[in-house]
Amino acid sequence: MQFFAYFIEHPRPFLWHFGGNWGIRFYSLAYLTGFYVLFVGLRWQAKRGWSLLRGDAISDYVVWVAMAGVVLGGRLGYCLLYAPRITFTHPLFFFTLWKGGMASHGGILGVILVMIFFARAKKILFYNLADATAFCVPVTLGLGRCANFLNGELWGRPANVWWGVIFPEAPWVNGANVPRYPSQLIEALLEGLLLQFILIAVRLSTKREGAVALTFMAGYAILRIIGEQFREPDADIGFWFGAVTQGQLLSALMLLITAILAWRQFISRPRPGSDLNSKSS
Repeated sequence: MQFFAYFIEHPRPFLWHFGGNWGIRFYSLAYLTGFYVLFVGLRWQAKRGWSLLRGDAISDYVVWVAMAGVVLGGRLGYCLLYAPRITFTHPLFFFTLWKGGMASHGGILGVILVMIFFARAKKILFYNLADATAFCVPVTLGLGRCANFLNGELWGRPANVWWGVIFPEAPWVNGANVPRYPSQLIEALLEGLLLQFILIAVRLSTKREGAVALTFMAGYAILRIIGEQFREPDADIGFWFGAVTQGQLLSALMLLITAILAWRQFISRPRPGSDLNSKSS
């Protein structure tokens, strides 16, 4: 059933456009807001005794997470996983950030590497730092998906629903620009809002090291798999095995790794000092 007319989402990536590729982009604001939330969230958790990271170390950590983890990891992940052909033929494509392209899975892996480094450098428990960090991440994910919507990118699959959205730059179907699922907003609700509420519930219900971080990884993987059902796969990749997107494959691998880590953390009872849950030396 259609009410009035379908909403048309014209790409509007800039909050303020100075000309050319210069301006204040919603995508950049989403990340900057997320980094600020991480900074405030880590300080708040430190005051409550949830995080061992304190003082100036929080500022240093947020900078490392922002630059080496999210930006470098996210961009590298996109270039290698979603655009390998253009990356290897035109290596400077890596630096064209204004053309978009950040992979969430690459960013998560980049942040994990930063956490390992910082946990060792500051001699704190890895999962303590991971829990504190993961608790703040859904906000950034949700804002990033909202920015994707404003950019008119990563649109959904064709949809015969009254709340469908027409994206002018999406490929036409049977000679018409058909309405599509606003998959960006669906993922914002799943990976951002819903996942944040889940992590709050876990944070308030248990003090077990690793519970928040591993819940985040499992929750993100599952919700990403669900969200990808509404999302059009990348045109140059398409479906794997006729029905599975690359995002779903990566999320399934992430879920498998999370299950192994959860078994090691909560079931197998490793010896002290045998894994990342022990103090670094």
